[in-house]
Amino acid sequence: MLLKIYPDHPNWKEIDKVVDVLRDGGLVIYPTDTLYAIGCDAFNVRAVSKICRIKGVNLQKSNLSIICSDLSSASRYARISDNAFKLMKRCLPGPFTFVLPTSGELPKIYKTRKEVGIRIPDNPIVQELADALGNPLLSMSVYDRESADEPEYLTDPELMEEKYAGQVDLVIDGGYGRTEGSTVIDCTRQSCSIIRQGRGIIEL
Repeated sequence: MLLKIYPDHPNWKEIDKVVDVLRDGGLVIYPTDTLYAIGCDAFNVRAVSKICRIKGVNLQKSNLSIICSDLSSASRYARISDNAFKLMKRCLPGPFTFVLPTSGELPKIYKTRKEVGIRIPDNPIVQELADALGNPLLSMSVYDRESADEPEYLTDPELMEEKYAGQVDLVIDGGYGRTEGSTVIDCTRQSCSIIRQGRGIIEL
């Protein structure tokens, strides 16, 4: 199913439709300020496992990222030092993933991990989704080796719907996406460091 939502003024009725899908354990493809992403309710273990299978990710070993609606929400699920908080406050919302120590608020599926990636994208659609859901979204980009050779599958929601038919429950058409991922910043130590340069430009 393809659902058009205008990023400048997301319609709350359309947002509610997507949130209903997420609450039922569904998988959704949505726009961010970098690549389109596949997401689900981060607290739904079955949905998280589905995304990991689709993306070929080892649930026990791979680092996971969640999208939060704001910094207050993020601070529930990760331990944020004063330095990291100042940096995040300056840069977010934006095209960054901050790797932080996990807190005790994350569900059991995350307990084997000491770190979690935190995203607050500068995109009203996904911000509204996370806020209305009341939980963070587990999020993985649609990027894979196949789409790297055919970048239109990274940017065109109609082609994403075709590619993921039968695997995801809904694709949000929020306009054409980008082909560059987020900049990843390690904030697990006293000094923050860039571990992957992406779209976001930052001075540490």
